[in-house]
Amino acid sequence: MRTAAVVLAAGASTRFGSPKQLARLDGETLLERAVRVAREAGCSPVVVVLGASAAQIRTECSLSDAHVVVNDDWATGMGGSIACGVRALHEVDGCVVMTCDMPAVTSAHLRRLATSGELAASAYAGRRAVPAYFPAAMFDELLKLHGDAGARELLRAAKSLELTGGELDIDTPEDL
Repeated sequence: MRTAAVVLAAGASTRFGSPKQLARLDGETLLERAVRVAREAGCSPVVVVLGASAAQIRTECSLSDAHVVVNDDWATGMGGSIACGVRALHEVDGCVVMTCDMPAVTSAHLRRLATSGELAASAYAGRRAVPAYFPAAMFDELLKLHGDAGARELLRAAKSLELTGGELDIDTPEDL
């Protein structure tokens, strides 16, 4: 089974005050860490969706063989970034959609999400959310996403796997 990863990194990081994709944690940027974790989980290809500060992020991040796409409409919300990333996928059985600002995400968790080949979400803080695995049969639905809701509605019926610490995402320098 060939599983891709779509790493969402298009936001403006307004609460952080600078591109949080470039914030360092344990010697690597948050974006580099997300790409590494996706690779360690066996995801191929790894698609990174940039938007705000795309040129700076490309210059300051080592993304090596990740496929980088830019969502010019990043300001409209996560839904469009998911669709932008999925459009870059070809000949895969499914994909893990993840953000770059969740330090609790591990390669083992991503592998567990993808193992069944069925829609699966991470569970934390009383909700189902990303990272999540979407089989290729759902790509048409992902391509229709727009706005800030992302894939929230699609994940309501998903099976879920607990992500310990998943409620921590890096939105402010204090979170880091």
